[in-house]
Amino acid sequence: MLSRTADNLYWIARYMERAETAARLLEVGARISLLPSAEGNRSDWDSLLRASGNAEGYREKYGLPNQERLESYLFFDRDNANSVASCLRLARENGRIVRTALTTQVWDALNSAFQELRKIEEQPREEQELSRLTEWVTRHTAMVRGAIDATLLRNDGYNFLNIGYYLERGDSTARLMDVKYYVLLPRVEYVGSGLDNEQWSMLLRAMSAHRAFRWAYGGDITASKIADFLILNPQCPRSLITCVAGTVNHLGRLAKRYGRETEAQAAGQALLASIESATTDDIFDEGLHEFLTRFIKETAGLGAVIRNAYLRGDGV
Repeated sequence: MLSRTADNLYWIARYMERAETAARLLEVGARISLLPSAEGNRSDWDSLLRASGNAEGYREKYGLPNQERLESYLFFDRDNANSVASCLRLARENGRIVRTALTTQVWDALNSAFQELRKIEEQPREEQELSRLTEWVTRHTAMVRGAIDATLLRNDGYNFLNIGYYLERGDSTARLMDVKYYVLLPRVEYVGSGLDNEQWSMLLRAMSAHRAFRWAYGGDITASKIADFLILNPQCPRSLITCVAGTVNHLGRLAKRYGRETEAQAAGQALLASIESATTDDIFDEGLHEFLTRFIKETAGLGAVIRNAYLRGDGV
């Protein structure tokens, strides 16, 4: 497969997952803003903005964060390369370039999301409920992923799509969890409080993981259980260990298909071994925010190694 084709497929997946992340971040912010914060009743949209990694671009354009402007920036703003609108457009554009590498079902799912987005953008903003917008995004991203899983050959193109999905989803889970760090950062005594646990519950619901968590752990929601579920539990489809293991699995398939390993396989295995050896005590001893920040950087580093190994040049 040509490197540029592999690159397009890889970025289809990353952009679709990134669109879903932006929508889920907005839902997390909306849910948590309804709760009293450690400083009293306030809407902590600044915490969401910092966790999203888009703070600098937002402040240059809008200044101080508030709910209305942040919703517009993360969902509709084409100047924000990570907004829902930008990501869906870029995913569709990458799909158009490699149209012959996609099945009709995958292309239709990509194209219909983009076309429906254009209709949504024409509607008055005041008539659009955030909950409906986020549900619309998660539904369409699931349709694209379902079409990929149901109709594509399990060839190298399928592997590049899945590598993109798993890398982006791992980054997404870490960023969504890190919203909690910014919300409760100032006051250590609030950790473990009813407010703390209620915010974790809101986070699970925004990630569509609340029921799965209850099935796996039952009982009370605590920071330790959340960390185990979203970081270390291989049964959780959004956990960091699941995402890294998925990336390593598809890198292994590429190595088998091409008859050689690259530095990407070694880097993936090293990251997986690091997470597999961690415990919740290790994570909290390091600091949850520090652990998540390190994971985001290491995932970005793995992505760079994968690009150098497979997505640049004339072929792979």
